[in-house]
Amino acid sequence: MLHAISWEVIVMLVVSGIMVGFVNTLAGGATIISITTFMVLGMPLHAANGTNRIPVFFANLSASANFLRNKMLDVKLGLKLAIPAIVGNLLGSQVAVAVDETAIKICLGAVLVAILVFMAFSTEKRLKRSAGQGIRVQPIDYFWFLLIGFYGGYIYVGIGYMVLAVTLMSMRMDIITANAIKNFVLLVSMPFSMVVFMLHGEVNYTFGLIHAAGNILGAWLASQYAIGWGVKFLRLLLIVVIILSLADIAGVISLHDMIKSVI
Repeated sequence: MLHAISWEVIVMLVVSGIMVGFVNTLAGGATIISITTFMVLGMPLHAANGTNRIPVFFANLSASANFLRNKMLDVKLGLKLAIPAIVGNLLGSQVAVAVDETAIKICLGAVLVAILVFMAFSTEKRLKRSAGQGIRVQPIDYFWFLLIGFYGGYIYVGIGYMVLAVTLMSMRMDIITANAIKNFVLLVSMPFSMVVFMLHGEVNYTFGLIHAAGNILGAWLASQYAIGWGVKFLRLLLIVVIILSLADIAGVISLHDMIKSVI
């Protein structure tokens, strides 16, 4: 049963939102914190997946505005990559609202394991690559962003790592440019999937907007201080959250019962 709004619930939503907005702006994967928080507060997975689109939108809006203000965002390039992402987003969200929750949990668990592996073998040195002289979008890049958009419409968790993988390794952007493009592409494409969830009644606007307030602040802090602040701490924190979430999905622990005892 969904928890009623209280000061404890509001604090929980805002604090977790700050954490999610900060980590997702710099890298990705922290959306699992949002979905887990919503489920702990009594939402079914489909509703948590849909409600999550609200804070994601406002966090990307905040980060993109700050990147643009600091002249670190190429809007024309971002729009080119957003077009295939929009198409994929619409297709993925249609699948998400139709499939059984068990299928989503299996997909979510697989993605969380993949994120753990990615973090275990990636380093700051590996991610800091030269952007080269100009960035040209190749046909393969449109294909990758179509797939990224589909996944984002479906479950969204870990999509930041997917965007960074393409922009850093294939398109050879520097880390700051890649993060600016990532936030802008997700800002433009994600609302299309959010509309699909809204039409199916899978969005809790009150919880989503409160959580979004924290996301906005976290995203602003991350884009303001760019890449250099607290990377090791963020990675460790994210690993802990992912392990707890995997244990919850597998039924080893119950995050709902743990948080319920607190609030």
